[in-house]
Amino acid sequence: MTSLYTNAQIPVVKLKDIDGKTIDASSLNQSGTPTIVSFFATWCKPCLRELNTISELYDDWQEETGVQLIAVSIDEGANSFKVKPLARVQDWNFSVWLDSNKDLMRALNVNMIPSVFVIDQEGNIVYRHTGYAEGDENELFKQVKALVK
Repeated sequence: MTSLYTNAQIPVVKLKDIDGKTIDASSLNQSGTPTIVSFFATWCKPCLRELNTISELYDDWQEETGVQLIAVSIDEGANSFKVKPLARVQDWNFSVWLDSNKDLMRALNVNMIPSVFVIDQEGNIVYRHTGYAEGDENELFKQVKALVK
């Protein structure tokens, strides 16, 4: 499922990254660069396929557009301790945040994973896609490139 937004922004929600640093998700509203936010869980196979595919392309995407990727784990309890080792083993070179209480997930009305958002340079959510099929990353990058013409 794909949808376009008009001027919705990331809400003020406090999360932690995988190194324990507190992050205010609304800081994305002032990032000045296009941002991809991808909700995932360690047990979600389509989520991991999507993030691993993007990871392979990420350096090129950054070079061409300056995009930043933030993977947001919704793992709870004991599973949340699997996120950091997973990110290291997969060699993900992007930010990984923990949303164990699902505060950001609820605030953005995410009810299925993977769910991916594209946020423009001013912090507006301009694109959302739910689910993953091989090739979806091409549309995602097309949306990002449209922001940096």
